[in-house]
Amino acid sequence: MTEAFLAGLVAGYGVAVPVGAIAVLILGLSARTSFRVGAAAALGVATADGLYAAVAALGGAALAAVIAPVAGPLRAVAALVLLAIAALTAWRALRPRRVDAQGNGGRGLDSPGRAFAGVLALTLLNPATVVYFAALVLGRGDAADPDSRATALFVLGAFVASASWQLLIAGGGTVVGRALAGPRGQLLTALASSAIIATLAMTTLLTT
Repeated sequence: MTEAFLAGLVAGYGVAVPVGAIAVLILGLSARTSFRVGAAAALGVATADGLYAAVAALGGAALAAVIAPVAGPLRAVAALVLLAIAALTAWRALRPRRVDAQGNGGRGLDSPGRAFAGVLALTLLNPATVVYFAALVLGRGDAADPDSRATALFVLGAFVASASWQLLIAGGGTVVGRALAGPRGQLLTALASSAIIATLAMTTLLTT
């Protein structure tokens, strides 16, 4: 059973470590807001990875066949959402900051609950994740006769790996945020994050 957990751990790091638009988004959120917001976004990614690992472990080859025809449109939707986030981030950074009576600086993804829900939904738009997990499950030979305990440990390993890596990214964003805590630093990190997210989104659109 330990083998199933380790397999999930390796699979989780395999899908989480490559830095993409979501990682940049988490880094930017932590730098501009707080570790709580970045950590919530990180757990949103890990939850999506865990869900996809579970679906892949239970669905096997049939799942990859169902996902394949709609992979392109889903990637396009994800890219458009990322472009919207990049534009919103840049707009919020450039507009004059207005703080309400409670000291809040705005909405968007700048609270733990919204960051978790928003990043969870965005990560779920990436069909490549479930195909990746399905391929690994098929390679291990678990799809034909899945064992419930082994499946649970595989999913737990994938979640732990994804969560630990994304939380590390969130922590790095917090360090950057502390180093660039002034208004100019926050503006620069927001604009840099927006530019990178937009570039990655356009790359996704062009390759869809």
